[in-house]
Amino acid sequence: MVESTARVKHIRVTPQKARRVVALIKGKQAQEALAILKFAPQSASEPIYKLVASAVANARVKADKDNEFLDEADLYVKNAYVDEGTTLKRFRPRAQGRAFQIKKRTSHITIVLSTPEDADAATAGTSKKASK
Repeated sequence: MVESTARVKHIRVTPQKARRVVALIKGKQAQEALAILKFAPQSASEPIYKLVASAVANARVKADKDNEFLDEADLYVKNAYVDEGTTLKRFRPRAQGRAFQIKKRTSHITIVLSTPEDADAATAGTSKKASK
């Protein structure tokens, strides 16, 4: 019954490269996602690892605040997505006095963790609507 969110904005990883890493952990359990990210060779895996760990900590704090029991082994990655952030534009000198533009892209990454009760309640609510 616990759902937690963690976001990081303006991280210096291109969205295309970050989406490849996020696709690895979508739908997995949080502990399994951390293990995958720890050994993934992509450079984007380090900030995403920290983000998933932060989401687990957020879930723990939220459960303590609401006086609910939380087993961290039950948490899974409900949703994870990468949005495009601002683009830093830089110029590089080229031959014959020309300039070449370099775009340094940034990302906004969001991770949503949830316990299975949330998923069961959501599917039960949609199945009631479908049966009516």
